[in-house]
Amino acid sequence: MNNYLIYGDIGGTKTLLRVALVKEGDTEVCHEQRYDSQAYDDFDDILADFLHKAGMEKQNRYPTSACFAIAGPIVAQQAQLTNLPWLMEASALSADFSIPKVKLINDFEAIALGVEKLAPADLVTLQNGAETEPSMRVVLGAGTGMGVAWLHWQNKRYIPLPTEGGHIDFAPTSPLQMELLNFLTKKFGRVSIERLLSGPGLTNILDFLQSDPTRFPGIAPVELDEDSAATITTLAFEQRHPTALQAMDLFVEIYGAFAGNLALVGLCRSGVYIAGGIAPRIIDSLRQGGFMRAFHNKGRFSGLMSEIPVHVIMNPQVGMLGAELEAQRLIAD
Repeated sequence: MNNYLIYGDIGGTKTLLRVALVKEGDTEVCHEQRYDSQAYDDFDDILADFLHKAGMEKQNRYPTSACFAIAGPIVAQQAQLTNLPWLMEASALSADFSIPKVKLINDFEAIALGVEKLAPADLVTLQNGAETEPSMRVVLGAGTGMGVAWLHWQNKRYIPLPTEGGHIDFAPTSPLQMELLNFLTKKFGRVSIERLLSGPGLTNILDFLQSDPTRFPGIAPVELDEDSAATITTLAFEQRHPTALQAMDLFVEIYGAFAGNLALVGLCRSGVYIAGGIAPRIIDSLRQGGFMRAFHNKGRFSGLMSEIPVHVIMNPQVGMLGAELEAQRLIAD
């Protein structure tokens, strides 16, 4: 039996939707479209336009399931998007568009699910680790914020466990990082790891380094917006700006230490996966060694850390892969 499924990535800036045919276990994308989210009053208008342009009703093609990855929390299969005045509800979408099964998932949950469908070419491996029976995985990623999700092996498949791990406390591991914590404490009060491992976080790090003119005498401070990560990476990689280079080194060290902490908490013998928009852009820095040195630096457990695979996800559409996989599973459930 042929089944059509719809899946998408719904964000404050863009919405990407696909319809695919599932036939004898293979999936073939039939139609794909990208929308400017801000141009629509609600998601229903986008979905109606998408189904029309995909020719679903005209060709008597009716979707069996749909899964939408959303940039925001999901509560009882309802979602109020963080950066849009949209309220999405799975049961309403199912009824209004005659889709038997509809599921809403968090965008980072979709990224975690997408790990299962990644090809070797989608990954840069920082550490091969040791082969084990399937066990816990963790996916983390710095972008606008810091996302964290666990993947628990159960009933011969990985089950995603979404978290708010990006909001746990920052734990400094060096005198310089302790100074950084003190600097940010004066600014924010409590300092979560997201205050450092994100686009705004990289900006916070550079602000800290520039706050003491004796660190880089003769170097004029860089004027920064709240999220100047792109500017800082350009200064570091293209202009070899000394303050930006140190900011990048510090960012990478903190990233590695945090990834190692999560690997310990979950005993993630089946891998640590670095996602998010920043990692692919700074892949050369992640490969230089500072990330893995901080990852390994766990005292009596340093030996264990060398056994855990560590990969960087380079495929920007990993979330779509996860939404597709969940839409397929809805058919089978």
